[in-house]
Amino acid sequence: MRQNYLLALLSAVILWLAWPPIPYSSPLLFVGFVPLLIAIEKVIRGNYTRKGKKIFWLSFLTGFVWNTASIYWVYNAMSAYLPSYVAMLISLIPFGLAPLLMALVFRVYYQLRKKTAIGYSFIGLVSFWVGYEFLHQWWDLAFPWMTLGNGFSNFHQLIQWYSVTGVFGGTVWIWGINLLLFLLIWQKREKIEAYNTKKLAIAITVALVVPATISVIKYNAYTEHINPSEVVVVQPNIDPYGKFGFIHPAEQLSTLLELSERVAKPNTEFFLWPETAISAEGWGIDEEQFRSYPAYERVIHFLDKYKNGNVLSGIESYQIYNYPKTTTARDFGNGTFRDPFNAAVLIDQSSKLQFYHKSKLVPGVEQLPFGESLSFMKPLFAHFGGSTGGYGSQEEPSVFYSQSGIGAAPVICYESIWGDYVAKYIREGAQFIAIVTNDGWWGNTSGKDQHLLYAKLRAIENRRWVARSANTGISGFINQRGDIVQKTSWWTPDALTQEINLNEELTFYTRNGDLVLYLALVGSLLSVFMLFRNRRRV
Repeated sequence: MRQNYLLALLSAVILWLAWPPIPYSSPLLFVGFVPLLIAIEKVIRGNYTRKGKKIFWLSFLTGFVWNTASIYWVYNAMSAYLPSYVAMLISLIPFGLAPLLMALVFRVYYQLRKKTAIGYSFIGLVSFWVGYEFLHQWWDLAFPWMTLGNGFSNFHQLIQWYSVTGVFGGTVWIWGINLLLFLLIWQKREKIEAYNTKKLAIAITVALVVPATISVIKYNAYTEHINPSEVVVVQPNIDPYGKFGFIHPAEQLSTLLELSERVAKPNTEFFLWPETAISAEGWGIDEEQFRSYPAYERVIHFLDKYKNGNVLSGIESYQIYNYPKTTTARDFGNGTFRDPFNAAVLIDQSSKLQFYHKSKLVPGVEQLPFGESLSFMKPLFAHFGGSTGGYGSQEEPSVFYSQSGIGAAPVICYESIWGDYVAKYIREGAQFIAIVTNDGWWGNTSGKDQHLLYAKLRAIENRRWVARSANTGISGFINQRGDIVQKTSWWTPDALTQEINLNEELTFYTRNGDLVLYLALVGSLLSVFMLFRNRRRV
């Protein structure tokens, strides 16, 4: 078994090297699972006991090492303000849970191999893997950071067809080539020919070359419809940990206004400020009373210089209820309940204010996963930086509209990883994507780079410009092909201005969502049917 574990480790290293932000390393994903598949095949065909258990731990090892090496920054962020043992405990959610689910997928694959032909087993493996990735987008412990299709964000010229399939299409592409290569290498190794070698080689070549060629052609041929809008993104570089002292919200606002004015033009239509850029001492901003806050007056005064100007900003806000309207509203005494939000706001010179409450909340920071069952962890949750009841949210995205009719998608931080969720903004009329985030929690690690690169996928899927304002991350602009047109440096106060092109057309993916998931569901149901049918025969 020692050699098998070395093969599993080799898969982990290849997958890690293939993962962003290492530039142009994505093609390594096409061979990343081959060593693991060989190790599993050796167990299946070898004279071992408890084969299922051995396969489970082989695949868990690959997943654990690959995930930990790629997203080590999760622990880095937590350990900066939590005891190391607590940080490690919470880090087990992304470090250990995802590998556990991966291992379960391979365990089911083993069951399929025992009872069905290898082709059916491959369909089951890919289908259940896509199902695992979907689960990691849907449940309370959602962390879709390591979805395989995200791996091509550092080589976006090869995946322009994400505008049809989304990232799950990339997952299927990667798995398809890995499985074909595995068959070819295994046959060569064992000197057998269950499948015609030449046909396998041709299939691998076609599977590699055709999608990549189509993508490169689309990339070079794609032209944007000219519909310009001037946008400013601001990176104030406020230290999230307060290592150099926390600054007053009024001082933070001064920095934002100064940086904005530095690059603004008379025709600037949107000023984009980062996550929680606007706040107030205490609980933050009361949404109903926001117009009475000095911050609002200062923003309105700033916009006097810009005829069509709008400020789209992150904001720490809350609403007051007379009864516990939501599960996240807390009793504040005197018969009032406060519901806090990580939110975005659009401010213009009209009397209208538009708010959006972040929907995809970060497990363990902004919401307590499975809150009722894990209520005993509320003190730890509060210490982590969230509130003991979590933050309030809204179920569906909402588009911000300027007075001139421009629709902007206010995407807050973590939400930019969800392809279908961002597509909902576009279906509701968003003409560009505005990401407000604070990546400074992770420090100068690959986390901030990965987050920026993943935004390229949303640009391609929907053919929308992305304007990205990060507090202490990387701010910038991404065009409709996924090219990073401008970006700031890490840990540098800065502001950028860019003329972007608005787009109203809907891509196939935007209109139809993740159809690949439905195909995976069919494949999973077929696999389950094959398992139970063969069980009855036995």
